[in-house]
Amino acid sequence: MRLILPARALGAALIALTIGAAATKGRADVKDFEFRLVNQTAKKGPGAVIDVRLIRKSTGKPVPDAVIFATRLDMSPEGMPTMTTPIEPLPSTEPGVYRFKTDFSMEGSWALSLSAKVQGETGTVENKLVIKAVP
Repeated sequence: MRLILPARALGAALIALTIGAAATKGRADVKDFEFRLVNQTAKKGPGAVIDVRLIRKSTGKPVPDAVIFATRLDMSPEGMPTMTTPIEPLPSTEPGVYRFKTDFSMEGSWALSLSAKVQGETGTVENKLVIKAVP
């Protein structure tokens, strides 16, 4: 009778470990996600469109339905971090691609800062991408 109790405890512990491992298997660290520019350049002037792809680095697959809650576009790569321009979201053309419309008032390198929440994951994905405004 004394051997049955430790066996039951061991069985319960194994079941708990299995359930815990299954529950965390689908989760990834937010460091496994990254935004990438679809194009490295955009036209200077009003109505410029920037496309970025959110991917899971471990698989290379696009990540749809993320919630982007912070955006900033400035000329910090050119030494002018206070030179900003408004940026507004546009409808997506394909899963995992996020589009933005802006007005590049001058040529040069611009930093696009993005913060997003990925569905089913904890933490915030944050990236800063450099895009070049060309004539």
